[in-house]
Amino acid sequence: MFSIIQAAGWPIWPLLAASVIAVALIIERAISLRHVRIRPPRLLEQVIAVYQRGGLTRDALERLSRDSPLGVVLAAALRNHRSPRYVMKEAIEEAGRAVAHDLDRFLTTLGTIATASPLLGLFGTVIGMIEIFGSQSPTGTNPQQLAHGISIALYNTAFGIGISVPSLIFYRHYRNKVEGFIVQMEQDAAHLADLLHGKRSDIGTLLPVRDGKGA
Repeated sequence: MFSIIQAAGWPIWPLLAASVIAVALIIERAISLRHVRIRPPRLLEQVIAVYQRGGLTRDALERLSRDSPLGVVLAAALRNHRSPRYVMKEAIEEAGRAVAHDLDRFLTTLGTIATASPLLGLFGTVIGMIEIFGSQSPTGTNPQQLAHGISIALYNTAFGIGISVPSLIFYRHYRNKVEGFIVQMEQDAAHLADLLHGKRSDIGTLLPVRDGKGA
């Protein structure tokens, strides 16, 4: 491996740095964007059940907002349960934008690496071509310098493409995953808003959020 890096020349170092960052971001997003962490199963049903019992105090809402991104959206809705529906909707949308921004974290960097890696590879290719032309002299061609120039050109091109393809695949995958989470959380929040404003009979008599710490 070290011999390949030597053959690729100094232009390979930015590509190696980009590859390390890309792998770190892919692993981090894989851990952070787990379904159970973003949208815990049955959280909406649990929130409604606790609300029915009058257990959603201000402290409980704070814990809910720290629980998960879905908890942030649901807590924003419940804090405005006494407000008109359009006010609740605005609160949900504002919380949703903040959650979407957090879920998109590092994806821009990963997309930038996917876009920039082929250009870095092309830069190495240009450096290799300069080495190739530099091997030409009035007395003939320097075989060692010619081989080194070819190595730089080919290795950097290959590394650039090799880094770009998986980075682009994971970037698209995580972007679609985030968009799916956002749609699901919007549906959950809309369902909660319907229950609080439009279909209260579906969940019985809902009690207001109290200032105390318990029932």
